[in-house]
Amino acid sequence: MSALTVDHSEGHGREWDELLRIWEETEAPEGCKVEIIEGIITVSPAPANRHNVIAGKLQRALYTVIPEDWGIYQTLAVSVPSRSGLFIPDLVVAPESELLELSESEQYIPASASTFIAEITSKSSLRHDRVSKPAAYAHAGAPLYLLVDGWAKGGPTITLYGEPKDDVYRVLYAGKFGEDIPLPEPFALTLETEAFPVGVG
Repeated sequence: MSALTVDHSEGHGREWDELLRIWEETEAPEGCKVEIIEGIITVSPAPANRHNVIAGKLQRALYTVIPEDWGIYQTLAVSVPSRSGLFIPDLVVAPESELLELSESEQYIPASASTFIAEITSKSSLRHDRVSKPAAYAHAGAPLYLLVDGWAKGGPTITLYGEPKDDVYRVLYAGKFGEDIPLPEPFALTLETEAFPVGVG
């Protein structure tokens, strides 16, 4: 993972605009993710196959319950300027209108416009997925955050966070691969994780 540090204490204004400009101009190999995490531009490698399988299974399950005018996106960036963050989650569920209301030149939506965000850990993203990103998503008021952690001590885990307040989520559910995860409204879905492959890279 490479990083470029930019002084960004405010989270808005000219500093944020400059950070966005650098983010937009950063070139990375195909499949890599370029994100702004705590004011630092990071480039992460393309995810492993097991990671993609889990993302596909989550996406397939979610499509069975979301409204026709919502989408599930694997490359959509979400911004939290007040936390110096612009992330590309593994999955974002958001109404299509949230994307279409923005200008064509914009490549992201506010994290607060999402209805569900999921991150699937990889070895290079553990701290960000477990600490930095949930704090930023909670700060933005993103209602649900699902962390699929294949690198957890004691075996792969799944944690569903909700009811954000300030920078903190409440844990709505915590379990291991193989257990069913109940998603609340507006999804009202039981996620089956038995087929999730272990050893996520």
